[in-house]
Amino acid sequence: MNTTSPAANPGNHTKIRVTMAVLAAVVPLLVAILHYFPETFRIPGAQVKFLPALNAGLNSLTAVFLLLGYYFIRRKEVLKHRAMMGTAFLLGALFLVSYVVYHSQVPSTRFGGEGLIRTVYFTLLLSHIVLAAVTVGLVLFTLYFALTEQFAKHRRIARWTFPIWLYVSVTGVIVYFMIAPYYT
Repeated sequence: MNTTSPAANPGNHTKIRVTMAVLAAVVPLLVAILHYFPETFRIPGAQVKFLPALNAGLNSLTAVFLLLGYYFIRRKEVLKHRAMMGTAFLLGALFLVSYVVYHSQVPSTRFGGEGLIRTVYFTLLLSHIVLAAVTVGLVLFTLYFALTEQFAKHRRIARWTFPIWLYVSVTGVIVYFMIAPYYT
């Protein structure tokens, strides 16, 4: 009887890494498709107008749990850190599903602000979008290294993942509040 876990099999590690790399590429691609072809997956009558506010709430909670996870790991409270980061991951996954559902049903809202606020909005939005695309892969690999107990690699990538993911979560909320007056 084989008592080794599936994660101990090097072949499984390769399959998992390939799957994560594919997800890291496919998720941003799906979001881009939804942006450029908004009518492709539309379901007539779908009620999704509440989702942007829900998404802002999910992003806010994700940021809170990321900060708590950071706090606990600095105090070397590993179990609490795992719980906070696992919760942040689940909230981020829920956000992603909700975001995709909303944008599959509703065309993008145009920002109506003018002048300096317009420049601020689009600067935040652009940095948010670019870093959000990168965050998918960073989060997946950071989680993978933690779950496979490759803690040196986990710490190395987490130093990048944490601030980028936190920035994406916080700017997602800011962008929501800046564009919310223009939702129809």
